[in-house]
Amino acid sequence: MKSAFVTGSTGLLGNNLVRELVRRGVHVKGLARSRDKAKQQFADLPVDIVEGDMTDVDGFASALQGCDALFHTAAHFRDCYKGGRHVERLQATNVEGTARLLDVAHRHGIRQILHTSSIAVLDGPPGHPIDETMARDLAHADDYYRSKILSDQEVMRFCAKHPDTRVVMVLPGWMFGPGDMGPTSAGQLVLDFASRKLPGRIPGTFSVVDARDVAQIQVNALLKGQSGQRYLAAGRNMTMDELFPLLAQATGVPAPTRSIPLGLLKVIAWVNETQSRLTGAPALVSRAAVRLLEREAGRTQFNQEKTVRELQGAFRPTLETLVDTTNWYRQRGHLAPGATPRMVLSG
Repeated sequence: MKSAFVTGSTGLLGNNLVRELVRRGVHVKGLARSRDKAKQQFADLPVDIVEGDMTDVDGFASALQGCDALFHTAAHFRDCYKGGRHVERLQATNVEGTARLLDVAHRHGIRQILHTSSIAVLDGPPGHPIDETMARDLAHADDYYRSKILSDQEVMRFCAKHPDTRVVMVLPGWMFGPGDMGPTSAGQLVLDFASRKLPGRIPGTFSVVDARDVAQIQVNALLKGQSGQRYLAAGRNMTMDELFPLLAQATGVPAPTRSIPLGLLKVIAWVNETQSRLTGAPALVSRAAVRLLEREAGRTQFNQEKTVRELQGAFRPTLETLVDTTNWYRQRGHLAPGATPRMVLSG
């Protein structure tokens, strides 16, 4: 692999993947919707920026020419849990865009493809480890989860149609890490915690992983993984009660002691969405997000033996991830030392 095309290159996973590829001596073309954002993200790297959007694959298709590999990390996700419906955009980007991208890549001679799937496509009983074989039924999927399941189905159809192409899938958990310009929900949690904006701890369980670890697993998956196979990169199963003390260590800010029960969280979400409809601003907590917390509680423990065995996958300590994430924001002035909190609520 001498050259690679990376979609979603400025995202949390995408930018860390680009850095990992460059570190390994690979020439990278990075797809970005904003050239200015890409220039900020990759000011220190020799990356060829390709401006484009997954809803118009043909608009950037020619840039795939000459690449040995494709890493597909782009997806519509961040807005899906801020209120409103996003079915059409999810279908256009995550499903139709993926199918078109695979066909165009093959037409331009690419025979190695890494597709970023998600733990969203897997399911199992609460409290039991979940592995790559445990597929989620569409009946138990919200709009985003459904789009990832359908996206994976397009990948498997492509595999069956093109046995000459190696296609490997990696399934990340809830990613944290430096380079989160978005920010994602994880980055926003770090910012809100450090700014003392969180009123309390929410219920639920999560699978927390460093985006840099996912990036390394993805490169290893393309080089060592079996075509048509899925590999988990979910990280560690945690509750918010376990995550908050680590955030306190990373940021130097005391953790809120108040617990927010699920019933109250549902009320807060309803109020937030009502305000969102009136003001046009995204809801900080949506009903879709609360439903997800309730449905997935206890279903975030994953068996990653296959990834460790076949790809030498490894996961750094969560505290290290949170410290590096916090420092990245501080270095860029998003968390100025001594800044006055806008809201302080303690238990």
